[in-house]
Amino acid sequence: MSITRQDLGTVTQADQITIRPAAAGERYGRNARGAWQHLLSLEDFEEPARRYLPRPIFGYISGAVENNTSLRGNRAAFDEYHFMPRVLVSTRGRSQKTTLMGRTYDLPFGFPPMGGTSLAAYEGDLVLAKVAADLNMPMIQSGASLTKLERVKEVGRTAWFQAYLPGDPSIITPLVNRAQDAGFDTLALTVDVQVASNRENNVRNGYSSPLKPTPRLAWDCITRPSWLLGNFLRTISKHGMPHLENMGFERLPVMSTNLERPRHPRDGLSWEHLELMRRIWKGKLVIKGILAPGDIRIARESGVDGVLVSNHGGRQLDGTIASLRALPGAVAEAGNMAVMLDSGVRRGTDVLKALALGAHFVFVGRPFLYAASIGGEDGVRHGVSLLREEISRNMAMLGINSPAEMKREYLVPSRGEIV
Repeated sequence: MSITRQDLGTVTQADQITIRPAAAGERYGRNARGAWQHLLSLEDFEEPARRYLPRPIFGYISGAVENNTSLRGNRAAFDEYHFMPRVLVSTRGRSQKTTLMGRTYDLPFGFPPMGGTSLAAYEGDLVLAKVAADLNMPMIQSGASLTKLERVKEVGRTAWFQAYLPGDPSIITPLVNRAQDAGFDTLALTVDVQVASNRENNVRNGYSSPLKPTPRLAWDCITRPSWLLGNFLRTISKHGMPHLENMGFERLPVMSTNLERPRHPRDGLSWEHLELMRRIWKGKLVIKGILAPGDIRIARESGVDGVLVSNHGGRQLDGTIASLRALPGAVAEAGNMAVMLDSGVRRGTDVLKALALGAHFVFVGRPFLYAASIGGEDGVRHGVSLLREEISRNMAMLGINSPAEMKREYLVPSRGEIV
């Protein structure tokens, strides 16, 4: 079997490539592109990532909070809608180009902020930023990343910056100015992390921030030698101990025997601090983690350019409404603001359902972090290719030529009478 540049989007030569399955625990990388044959959807990246990553890190990425109610609810919400396709429509000219806050991207989806990306993948923040820039799609760097925001912007012309901020102008103002000086044109403020959530899965899997060296952690890392050598020790040898670089206060090492993370409470963050940011920030300002229509209205009145409807991937308040269910109410209050969505998106059909319910854009997280961990840039590019092709096929079968044509009329409730 052969695959081409068009198929993967990552192959540097269009000649035939040997396809073979990867052994358990083997890293999917530049020398094992044949393994992509067996990764047919975004969800297929999860199991090889589980085998590659140490248990604490995989658990941190994959888990949510308490009973995982919101995590499951995000996926279940997409099943509440079925499609009503139209036929005998020529779709040969279909394109996925999407305009968002005045900028045209080549795809209707991007990478959301994910903390600890470089724990999962070597230089993971840079990997996502490079791929996003090459493919003309947005990537949002997390404020909890281990890479200086200036480095990410150097390689990622399409990168946005996301901030975790306390209600403290002495921290807000310098960090906002720093992101602006680095050249970011879009700033996202995450607003649903007022306090640390009850992530019991982190405790059960041995994850903490910072990581504490223990015999259990050592064993978890030793039993994942590809990650230990290819990511962690490689990072230490080339760059030293990774640190949280962009929180707005002192740098914090990712591993320490006794250091406790400084407490800068976010439960005092309020609309007045958002308004301060609006006065300082000259670019596009986005609120992430907003769900209630009343809050959407206040955001619009405060001069926000866009809202990212999100329940944090089910990682904050368990039992929170699924992002997709909250979307129609957000759209109704948004006015001229851009409306985006994340949490639970895994398929091209998910992207199109979100667009039909009024989203202008969609962000997809965990699967691309798994892809970066097992395959670096190649893995992420393959994941993008899979989702792009799903969307393209689905658009043809729905009878549309652009994401902007995806309207509510193409959806019906999966249960109940069709009206």
